[in-house]
Amino acid sequence: MKRYILTSIISFVFVLTNAQEKIILDTIYANDQKNVALFFPEPIRQGITGSHNFIFTYNRDKEQYFGLLQATPGKESNLLVINKNGAIFSYIVGYKEQLSKLNYFISTNSSIGNEKPNLDVPTISKEDNGVSKSNYYLRACNYLIQRKQSFKNLQKRYEGIELSIKNIVFDKEELYFVVQIKNTSTLDYDLNFLDISIQTKQKGKKKSLQRIYQKPLFIHNRPTRIAENETVRMVYVLPKFSLSNDRRVVIELNENNGERNLELNVSHKYINNPN
Repeated sequence: MKRYILTSIISFVFVLTNAQEKIILDTIYANDQKNVALFFPEPIRQGITGSHNFIFTYNRDKEQYFGLLQATPGKESNLLVINKNGAIFSYIVGYKEQLSKLNYFISTNSSIGNEKPNLDVPTISKEDNGVSKSNYYLRACNYLIQRKQSFKNLQKRYEGIELSIKNIVFDKEELYFVVQIKNTSTLDYDLNFLDISIQTKQKGKKKSLQRIYQKPLFIHNRPTRIAENETVRMVYVLPKFSLSNDRRVVIELNENNGERNLELNVSHKYINNPN
């Protein structure tokens, strides 16, 4: 499994994007006689015009990379387009009887931003205050929650409650644990606590288990209740650590005023080889 650092990925994408030719489209003109086609780098998820005299049509049922713009006489307005990957494109649109351009090929660099969190932030030094550090954690956690990655077999089920680890990521000096709780039962699940500990594996019948609680640096999106048929994903940020083969991480989920309690064991291999 490849290891990666979040900020390194974002920095690579930033450099690659800026290496491409940058095309700036300030105003796009259209009329009611011809279709003006806009071709985007990713399929269109949403397109909105600011005035009724401009119409932007695209396939809402099947993903396509282009949309068609038409206009009737009136004041200038704006067009907002969001691609499947969350990239946002914004243009001024105007009416013109004679059109000099009917096709626009939009580059990735023309995007004004992304609706998803962006982790392209400066490296935070040890001298930075707590507010800056918390802000970085928040943005990183939001990013990780939306990633479609998971570890196989890292899950535990009991009485309609499923506890799973979707990702473990190393970044800077921290480990990010992406934890998911799924409630498939007919009763809401009231969360008492979810703790992460390091446990020494038992060796012999007379050996007692030692469990050391790991205090998180930051917790994001931890709920107090998971409704029936609801799935919640949260992130715990811990100081980085590694484990010998006689230790493991234990994720303990405890129900408030209930007995649907789960413990998920995570091998040292996952901790020592995070994403």
